[in-house]
Order: sequence, then C-alpha cells, then structure tokens
Amino acid sequence: MKMAQREFIGRRVTVAEHSDPSLCGLAGTVVDETRETLLLESGGGRKRVAKRGGNFDFDGETVAGDRIAFRPQDRTRRCA
Repeated sequence: MKMAQREFIGRRVTVAEHSDPSLCGLAGTVVDETRETLLLESGGGRKRVAKRGGNFDFDGETVAGDRIAFRPQDRTRRCA
C-alpha cells in the first residue's frame, strides 16, 4: 500500500518543502487531518499546515501535498 493511501494520524512527518518557507523543516506528529490540512504537534505546540503547495516526508517516503488533498476517507481510492 502506498503511503498516500495510509492513515496519517499518529505518524511522524517532516515538511520537506512548502510554498510557505516558514514551514520548511517543521516536524511533528499528525494529530488531525482535514481535506486541505494536517495538524501537527511538535515542541509542545500545534501547527496547522496546508497540504497544497507542500511535500511531506513520512517514514522516508516523500508525498506531494497536492496528491493527498482529499478527505482522509477518500484518499484510499483516489490515490491508488
């Protein structure tokens, strides 16, 4: 199963690239996911990150944010 089809909540992620340069290098655990965003917890705080315009590194596999900008329950079929 491709990373884009898996559940993201509870996984460690690093923002490899993003259209917002202040988010590049941000790392944390995904605590919530919406159609357009990931909510990361890191360093005692939470940060909401837009999926579009970013590349995310999950366990060594890079996933393009534009490819996963769907509701979590829809990603399984759309990212196949």
